[in-house]
Amino acid sequence: MSTKSNVTLILGGARSGKSSHAQHLAEETGKSVTFLATAQALDEEMSARIQKHRAERSADWETLEIPCDIAPRVSQIKSEVVILDCITLLVSNLMMQFVKDDSVEEAPFLSAVQKEVDELIAEMREQGQDWIIVSNEVGLGLVPAYQMGRVYRDAIGWANQQLAREAHKVIFMVAGIPMVVK
Repeated sequence: MSTKSNVTLILGGARSGKSSHAQHLAEETGKSVTFLATAQALDEEMSARIQKHRAERSADWETLEIPCDIAPRVSQIKSEVVILDCITLLVSNLMMQFVKDDSVEEAPFLSAVQKEVDELIAEMREQGQDWIIVSNEVGLGLVPAYQMGRVYRDAIGWANQQLAREAHKVIFMVAGIPMVVK
């Protein structure tokens, strides 16, 4: 781990308190913060969620909405702390580029995820900010019954493993309670 940056990865299930904890950690630093959002307002429900999340963040924080291809934009971030919320939606955004006839073109999709994560890690090392990265842990449930779900789960699992290796600290959230894994 030859990174200049301090990386914290926060994993957990849906609605486990990951985003709130990430924001709390960033606030505790007292440093400047950029919130890097991967969500896209593709329907009314998601638009309402995004608005709620925006309202919960400090007005002093810069927000960048980048659904994918994050690495080229990292050098533009001038804050001391970056929250990336979340890897789960980043992988979903990438997947939608490879969906055809209710299945996903697995090899090109997995290559795109690997490229995205590898380039992100390289940029984090180069720039040196503190990073707080949020992602869902999707490997605790049943094996999805359909191909797209299995490929998606595998891609997120791989991405989480790469980010956990890079991270100085890994936190697993359960019912709003942070548990330090690493």
